[in-house]
Amino acid sequence: MARGRPPAHTVDQVVAAAIGIADTEGLGAVTMRRIAQQIGAGAMSLYTYVPDKDRLVDLMVDRVGGTRTLVVLTGDWRTDLLAVAASQRSLMLAHRWLPAALPNRRLTGRNMLAYLEEGLAALEPTGLSGAVKLEIIALVTGLVATFVTAELAGSAPVPEQVALIGEAVATGDFPQLASVLAEGGQGAEPDFDRLAAWTITGLVTQALDS
Repeated sequence: MARGRPPAHTVDQVVAAAIGIADTEGLGAVTMRRIAQQIGAGAMSLYTYVPDKDRLVDLMVDRVGGTRTLVVLTGDWRTDLLAVAASQRSLMLAHRWLPAALPNRRLTGRNMLAYLEEGLAALEPTGLSGAVKLEIIALVTGLVATFVTAELAGSAPVPEQVALIGEAVATGDFPQLASVLAEGGQGAEPDFDRLAAWTITGLVTQALDS
């Protein structure tokens, strides 16, 4: 019986090309036409490998998730979950499109499931229910994505912002803000480890007290 022509490319090639484009040009540059040009294929032929862009992004997220630094668990949930968050941050900094790609993703790939497994194992000593552990992991991931997004955008206020804030404070209508600025709070750089530790400790402690 005659067989059809074998596929000229593979799903792995399509996903790798998409990741390369996203890494250099941003997630918005990832289109079927752009990927087709990259691998030398017809744009419509790519639907043989992935049904739509949404599924493609799922595969991209899972693929880069496999490059994340694995955490050696110590049995201390604070230390371990902070290490998981730090590993996530490094991954997002390496693939700057990742924070924007994460919301509403179908995290069913083995690499993303391995991340969930690691987070659940880190929280195992707390004795919390599985549902609560998953909520904490999601919230920590959201914190990391938000922090990295601000980090990549540059969080330092520009001179125009400083001037406008200064004018507003000078009116006397914002005494609390004026007090913080007088302490030097305006120029303080956000510290990831400190903020992540506060968040993780607060979330778990509150969950344990509930």
